[in-house]
Amino acid sequence: MSTPDWAAVDRYVVDQLARDDETTATLRANADAGLPAIDVSEAQGKFLYLLARSIRARRVLEIGTLGGFSTLWLARGVGAGGRVTTLEFEPRHAEVARTNLDRAEVGDRVDIRVGAALDSLPVLAGEQPDPYDLVFIDADKVNNSNYVQWALRLTRPGAVVVVDNVVRGGGLADADNNDPAVRASRELLQLLAGEPRLDATVVQTVGAKGWDGFAFAVVN
Repeated sequence: MSTPDWAAVDRYVVDQLARDDETTATLRANADAGLPAIDVSEAQGKFLYLLARSIRARRVLEIGTLGGFSTLWLARGVGAGGRVTTLEFEPRHAEVARTNLDRAEVGDRVDIRVGAALDSLPVLAGEQPDPYDLVFIDADKVNNSNYVQWALRLTRPGAVVVVDNVVRGGGLADADNNDPAVRASRELLQLLAGEPRLDATVVQTVGAKGWDGFAFAVVN
């Protein structure tokens, strides 16, 4: 199958199972604000929502907010009594996300923290929050291993850690690929393989976003 075929299947799946006025409005608002079109796909957003529901997550940590598209799905997944803490480097992105989340009436369950995640995470840890049930990592790829190590500090046994965009169009399997994001993905898998506190795999995906995939880990 070609990339156009993948996108067509994605459109069909979304039309049948994941089309939603609020999430569509969020994507439109992000585009109107000039944010980069690097949100998770609509089908992937629905997956995050279902994942949060399936593990009965009440506390979620997201690293990489952008305009709040994935955040919106996660906030729905935790329900009215849940809480999402999301970290965003760009103040403008955080502003757009706040508007989107408030319009979708889930803003009261989302704490947006602005700044470099590696600066925000020690502050968050110092607050001694209750452990997170789910961590979704979708930020600067070169720091994925660092983010996973922080996730281990902030989660409980049985928690789930998802790291997006690790397959990189197949670059993950190419030891000679010098792209920093590809090298970071290979380093991440080495970390996951050698970390006894995590049990992990990688799921490849195709669709509107092309060929990629995510790492999925459970904290032991």
